[in-house]
Amino acid sequence: MTPGYQAFLASKELRAEARGMTAIPPLAKHLFPFQSHCIEFALRAGAAGIFLDTGLGKTLIELEWCRHAAEASNGKALILTPLAVARQFEREAHKFDYEAQVIRQQSEAREGINICNYDRLEKLDPSAFGAVSLDEASILKSFDGKTKGKLIDGFARCGWKLAATATPAPNDHIELGNYAEFLDMLAAVEMLSRFFINDTSVASQEWRLKAHARTAFWDWMASWSRCAAMPSDL
Repeated sequence: MTPGYQAFLASKELRAEARGMTAIPPLAKHLFPFQSHCIEFALRAGAAGIFLDTGLGKTLIELEWCRHAAEASNGKALILTPLAVARQFEREAHKFDYEAQVIRQQSEAREGINICNYDRLEKLDPSAFGAVSLDEASILKSFDGKTKGKLIDGFARCGWKLAATATPAPNDHIELGNYAEFLDMLAAVEMLSRFFINDTSVASQEWRLKAHARTAFWDWMASWSRCAAMPSDL
């Protein structure tokens, strides 16, 4: 295979385009190296998935990312959390000196990091925030179409986005598609049609990765996300 043809094939590969920072500011000293790596990656990407297993510090990653993304946008970041997690997030933020507060409606939002639970989404104006992070983003797959649509459509023009959750199941393709769509990578249906096949012979709703698309799919995933069950995975 000639170098020219290799370059041609490479030009056809699907990759997420970085739309964030070209120069990363100094990050907090309390972060572990693998956490700093994830934050740097997400700040360069602008929109990214952080899929780290339980106990690897997604909360600190979200807070640090939001701090810098807010400064790079309009000064206001939003972290959406499941019910009853918002106050826990706020306590962790104050422990590490992040300016963060729990809000229940748009009138309470201010500069810095705002934390609200998903159930209050209709009380917020998504366009008022320059950055948004979905905590426990896997909740997307349990939402009805209307609520999921509000998240995707409401933050469609938000330039800085993060989807954070514990390592998603590699074979839960609908879940991965939800993240891709929220982060403006590909619509979920487009992702499925491009990389997957549905076995219609048994009327199945299960999608399987096309054999010839395995490398291309995971290369594409790696261009906009970081996934690890332990720090050494990175």
